Amino acid sequence: MKLIRGISGIRGIVGDTLTEPIISKYVQAFSMIQGKGEILIARDSRIHGSSLINASCHALKKCGRQVLNYKIIPTPTAQFIVEKNNLAGGIVITASHNPSEWNGLKFIDSDGCFLRNEKNQNLFDTADDLLLNEKKSGNIIDIDSGYLSHIEHTRNLSVIDPESIEKQNYKVVVDAVNGAASHALPAMLEALGCKVYKLYCKADGKFPRGAEPLSHNLTELGKTVVEKQASIGFATDPDGDRLAIVNEKGQPIGEEYTLVICLDGFLKSTKSTIPIVTNLSTTMAIDRIAEKYGTSVIRTAVGEINVVNKMKKINAQFGGEGNGGVILAESHYGRDSLVGSALFLNRMAQETKTVSEIFKCMPPYFMIKNKIELGSINPNSAINRIKSIFLDANKDTTDGLKLVWDNSWIHIRASNTEPIFRIFAEAPTEQDAKKLINKVKSSL
Repeated sequence: MKLIRGISGIRGIVGDTLTEPIISKYVQAFSMIQGKGEILIARDSRIHGSSLINASCHALKKCGRQVLNYKIIPTPTAQFIVEKNNLAGGIVITASHNPSEWNGLKFIDSDGCFLRNEKNQNLFDTADDLLLNEKKSGNIIDIDSGYLSHIEHTRNLSVIDPESIEKQNYKVVVDAVNGAASHALPAMLEALGCKVYKLYCKADGKFPRGAEPLSHNLTELGKTVVEKQASIGFATDPDGDRLAIVNEKGQPIGEEYTLVICLDGFLKSTKSTIPIVTNLSTTMAIDRIAEKYGTSVIRTAVGEINVVNKMKKINAQFGGEGNGGVILAESHYGRDSLVGSALFLNRMAQETKTVSEIFKCMPPYFMIKNKIELGSINPNSAINRIKSIFLDANKDTTDGLKLVWDNSWIHIRASNTEPIFRIFAEAPTEQDAKKLINKVKSSL
């Protein structure tokens, strides 16, 4: 397997496709393409992250940089800090939702956003051609509890009513998969007056469940919510940019509905008619909520930076991805589990309804997220074959192939982060979604 390079940075198997010399090369290349100033370094909690962050800090020091080592913080916190403190950029050592043997680098530009496609390619080209081994003298500054400013800013967002949330005395269970949000997310919720019960919040990189906060990985969270008689359960991925919800009955509502319910609360309080931005693989429940409040949805290729670029272009205030990634422009342009949790609690406090009561009011759709190994499959040939089968659908080729009907769709695309084909389908019923998935898989 090769090192994976894409719009999400680089990822590989530690000790195989990802080593300290490789890390140092890409870190040095990043320093070369960024402007003057301090560079933030942070990581998620993976066991090998400690050695990789040390290698990164010393590579930057050799470039003459002042390095701010924030250690373990969520990726969105790193983005927030880079923007608010006018840093030259940031690097987060993480493989996001990939299994524990993986790691990688996410590169943050000076505006707090991930590198755009052109600059990302410039980084890769610079790393490929890198011969210079800088030996200038910079310095490294260690920073503890660097997430506190992010919490304070989130609590005081104009779309959050902290007093209303505090009055509810919510009991909340947090499952941070022992990842980067293990300290920050509980602290965020406590700042909103919640009684917090911690599940898998040790930040030791030992993932006790599947790294993605998918419904089938949240069994223990559901049990703990019921046991503690909590109002809600929050779950994140290892780097803390994605948020999933378990209701007061211990039932996951599906990560797609994190964005849907946060949007409903945002539009309820702001009455904004600026279009919402999301990707092609996100539930069409977003469209129904937007219609309810008199606005519309614009869709982009999958990938946070694609959503962010469109948000900036049209001055959108709200966006995100259906994998539990909520983006609020007032905070920063990045998926953020801290912002998502605050928005979700705010929605609950608006009408003092339970999670299950709110969920019942949402447009009902069923989504299946499937994948297959690419192997010898040629993506372009496969897409052309599928096109020829579904002649009655509207076709969107912005990112792979999306086939759309009035009340259902299927999206087929090569992953940005793994050597797989992702196949997502949505319909009013599970049976209808399965039929779409099976028809596509049989053609492959």
